[in-house]
Amino acid sequence: MKGGSGNIVIKNKKAFHDYEFIEKFVAGIVLYGTEIKSIRLGKATLADSYCFFSNGELFIKGMHIAEYWWGNLNNHDPLRERKLLLTSRELRKIERKIKESGLTIIVIKVFISNRGLAKAEIAISRGKKEYDKRETLKRKDASREMERMRKV
Repeated sequence: MKGGSGNIVIKNKKAFHDYEFIEKFVAGIVLYGTEIKSIRLGKATLADSYCFFSNGELFIKGMHIAEYWWGNLNNHDPLRERKLLLTSRELRKIERKIKESGLTIIVIKVFISNRGLAKAEIAISRGKKEYDKRETLKRKDASREMERMRKV
């Protein structure tokens, strides 16, 4: 499948509700053969995934990629830690920022690029308080209502 189909997008909907994004990055993901096949089928979940540093490298933990149905003995571990590919400058910048208290790195979405490569959009984020979540919901409802009134 040379060239890839750039329409596969797996989103972390919970992250948009629970976190405020400070800065976003796009990183490559190191995957096995059966993992990329499962992602192309849309069989991945980002619900409880987050990123952490280990020996100066960034990894995703908690990202579930379902086993490939045709994979037999060569299948992968669905919850293994996956390495992210970023430049050393970006890694240093991210590591410096998360040393601040209350900041974490969240995976927002995983997608297939136009070249057929799996990419992850990650964000340095801060957790929202309960009242911030309510305020966000109020703004969304108000904008939906205004949009509805314009159409009528």
